[in-house]
Amino acid sequence: MRVREMFSRIKNKWAGFKQALSYRQKIALVSLLGIIVGSGGLFMYLLRMHTYIIGDDPKACINCHIMSPYYATWSHSSHARDATCNDCHVPNGNILSHYLFKGKDGMKHVAYFVTKSERQTIMAEEASAEVIMDNCIRCHKQLNQEFVKTGRIDYMMAKRGEGKVCWDCHRDVPHMGMNSLSSTPGAEFVEPMPPDPVPAWLQRALGHKPYEGPKQGK
Repeated sequence: MRVREMFSRIKNKWAGFKQALSYRQKIALVSLLGIIVGSGGLFMYLLRMHTYIIGDDPKACINCHIMSPYYATWSHSSHARDATCNDCHVPNGNILSHYLFKGKDGMKHVAYFVTKSERQTIMAEEASAEVIMDNCIRCHKQLNQEFVKTGRIDYMMAKRGEGKVCWDCHRDVPHMGMNSLSSTPGAEFVEPMPPDPVPAWLQRALGHKPYEGPKQGK
């Protein structure tokens, strides 16, 4: 009953709001909403947002050129056979935490790239490091708890000095140590960068040369 009353009040307020607007104001409001929705849709398209949301294809990560070294080194590692980027870099306990962290971390990366404040060498922040180690333990649970018996050490215990994080020993897994665009030349040729989402005809109209992907040897 309360839900019906709430919807009824909202409906009445909306009707009153529409009646209070003049014809010109309604046109202006619809135009503004159209611009907001259209700009948001264009922004999502240029970011190739659908590739991040649907599936676990690691190629989605190289929508950003700075991720090329990490894709290249992962693709040559033993992890490439069984693990994707999402297996290691986002929580996998439940779907809610998975997408919340993925969205938050993804938008943080977008902010870095748009403002050109990304580092030449990317390092995992505190929250990401904890997620990565949790996933190490999740995947290697039998090995660590039944054979080596180190799996009971979590990230926070390691931070308190009660053990070591996984990469204190396994420094080259799976990205072969510290990487950057300059230290991994030719990384973009392992899996060529995706074509520019802006149509070629529009780039030419704006006076830009269309991007055709990396050309080896140049």
